[in-house]
Amino acid sequence: MNVRKSLNRRDNDPCGTSGSCYSAAMRWNAVLLAAGALVLVGCASTPRPAAPPMPAGAAAASPVATDVVLAALAFLDRPYVRGGTGDAAMQGGFDCSGFTRHVYAAAAGLQLPRRAEEQARAPGWTSVGREALQPGDLVFFDTLSRPFSHVGLYLGDGRFVHAPRVGAQVRVESMQLDYWARRFDGARRAPATPPPQARAQLPGAVRP
Repeated sequence: MNVRKSLNRRDNDPCGTSGSCYSAAMRWNAVLLAAGALVLVGCASTPRPAAPPMPAGAAAASPVATDVVLAALAFLDRPYVRGGTGDAAMQGGFDCSGFTRHVYAAAAGLQLPRRAEEQARAPGWTSVGREALQPGDLVFFDTLSRPFSHVGLYLGDGRFVHAPRVGAQVRVESMQLDYWARRFDGARRAPATPPPQARAQLPGAVRP
């Protein structure tokens, strides 16, 4: 019975109770944040600073994607709040789709729908395969036995940032972990020229 309970906990939380993959994720957080700091140095000068180094063979991130990635990393360790969109009423916390929606609105001025499955079907967003992922892409997972039930934001090098679940915080994880690899449901890329109705700012959002 104890073994079965342990397995159930592990399936619900890919890190189990040991937190080993979270520790690894935190190390990656430090690396990514350090890269972000290099980008931010001299951001008041021109020309625009280069994006953090990309893995070999990866496509270069667009300037908007760089802004989105850096904005997302600024919210690391924010609490998961069911229905949270980053506003003060929710103590600045997020759920998964509230996180991606807030980041794209704040960093790129793009208004995403509220729910993860709606974001996957947002007009103008392009479907992207796993091998073609670029930083800033939305990545979707089937975590509730229904398509597109969870969403995060791709960072590059097989990593993504997301608001995972109740009791956790915004964090970086590897898409190569078995839990996420088995549940990957596709990805979407922002339109190069979004329609006017897609450009909006979220009211009352809490800044990093």
